[in-house]
Amino acid sequence: MKIKPLLLAMLAAACSLAQAGNSLNLANYQVKASYALDLLGGTTAGQISGLEASAVSYARDRGTLFYVGDEGTGVVEISLTGQTLGKMAFNWSGTGSTKHDTEGLAYLGDGVLALSEERLQDVYRFSFVDGGSAQLKNAFVSIANNAVGNNGIEGLAYDARNGGSFITVKQQTPQNLLIGSLSFAAATGNPPSTSGDGSTPPGGGVAAMSSLFDPSSLGLSTLSDVASLSGVDSLTGTAGADNLLLLSLGSRKLVEVNRQGQVLSSFDLSNVLPNNGIEGVTIDEKGTIYLVAEQDQTGSALPGVKSQLIVLSAMAPVPEPSSYALMALGLVGLLGAVKRRRDA
Repeated sequence: MKIKPLLLAMLAAACSLAQAGNSLNLANYQVKASYALDLLGGTTAGQISGLEASAVSYARDRGTLFYVGDEGTGVVEISLTGQTLGKMAFNWSGTGSTKHDTEGLAYLGDGVLALSEERLQDVYRFSFVDGGSAQLKNAFVSIANNAVGNNGIEGLAYDARNGGSFITVKQQTPQNLLIGSLSFAAATGNPPSTSGDGSTPPGGGVAAMSSLFDPSSLGLSTLSDVASLSGVDSLTGTAGADNLLLLSLGSRKLVEVNRQGQVLSSFDLSNVLPNNGIEGVTIDEKGTIYLVAEQDQTGSALPGVKSQLIVLSAMAPVPEPSSYALMALGLVGLLGAVKRRRDA
């Protein structure tokens, strides 16, 4: 038995184990499929629309996805291949929002979701009831009150570990990435203004959010959504569970970052439905990534175009934590073989 090649093989395996535990490695991903989402009410006033998909969130306890469009008509539950399973309307009365610019969505578990409105920078919590209507003013919190127009909260994620924390991204001017806790309570009065983008009503819960790092250092022209990797089974108990996925519509790129702001891997979206604005990202426990995109809104778009669900999957499965233990036992066995060979 040659000792040097064996030691080199052991070192390579150890490095592979370390890398697997610290990163999802988007370079290992490819587009698996894309699915057209139902129009539902389309452009009909007062109907839940499937157009302009802007945010998506995976529900592990249901094995489904939820998505919203940026017109704020309601939330839609779909299968992992895009079939409509249910929908719920939004009632904006008393929220103070005039544009209903819903750009962020996070599934909290047990049928509960959180929804962010970009311009007011408010977040609403509600329980999904198929065919129902969510009274958004009944449970909300304001993250910030400064006027931002169409450059506010563009993405929302939830990390269920350690009591739960929320993560938000602001699109631009300036970009920011916040993390912390949100509590929710009902509005206690009427909004002070309903002109322009509207205004937040009195009441609501408490936001305790702080900057994680300066995202402008990443070189992304905009921030469009964020997803936490804490629910990916293969990363459980590793440093990689703290990582985030950041989506940039302006740069047509998906990046994996750690919480110090270091880019660990990236996926180029330039040639993925190039005529569709890709605005939402989420990930399931197996590491499969789901993106939602608005319908083609270019001048060459054909009638009846639809929002899209895009699925990215790893070309080689990421080992589960139990696999790491087996690989470690294999390394121990190799060390034993080396020692016995040298003692012989």
